[in-house]
Amino acid sequence: MRFAAGTPPPPAPSPAEELLARYPVLRPPVSTAAAAVTIVLRDGSAGPETLLIERAANPDDPASGDVALPGGHVDEGDGSLATTALRELREEVGLGPADLSGPLRFVGASLARRFGLHVGVFAVGLSTTSAPPTIGSPEEVAHVFWLPHGVLVDSRLLTRDTDRGPVRVVASVHEGHVVWGFTRRVLRDFFGLPAEDPTQGPAFSDRRSDPDGSSPSGPTEDRR
Repeated sequence: MRFAAGTPPPPAPSPAEELLARYPVLRPPVSTAAAAVTIVLRDGSAGPETLLIERAANPDDPASGDVALPGGHVDEGDGSLATTALRELREEVGLGPADLSGPLRFVGASLARRFGLHVGVFAVGLSTTSAPPTIGSPEEVAHVFWLPHGVLVDSRLLTRDTDRGPVRVVASVHEGHVVWGFTRRVLRDFFGLPAEDPTQGPAFSDRRSDPDGSSPSGPTEDRR
């Protein structure tokens, strides 16, 4: 493309913008999935970073203490799956539409195979004018942090305490935060890394007390 003399070319897209451009802006109906999560990106010094939460300790939550993408189950009043994702972003990390770089992009629906639960996955950038994400619901969220995408290349076999006892999981670790199961699988796929274990489920609090995919079914699991 040629530009008029004296007109500078537009800036090249950032790594995060290039990732987001691969996916369409869609608002799938709530019938698409029973829950939704959002990959919120920003450009860090070593490449794209993803916003993650660590769930609060709760003996009634099968995902207690787990690292997850912001998200949760569809509520009856949600008009679309994107509405669910936006509502959960505000509730869990205090981000509204004005804090985002644009509309949500629909990555796809991921199946939590053990429980037959489909989870809609969205992606969006953090606006350069946004305030930092915060803990919106201390009852659900203990920590909010950014994960450099390069951390996901590292694979470690670790033991995690779960509601059904200790299990061995394949994980990546960043500053003491253990990323495993559904969250790690979705992010590795989003960043184009090879698939590892196909048996995962979601990791977010279930306020309706339905089964949650973070419970183990064997001695070695990677299934949130």
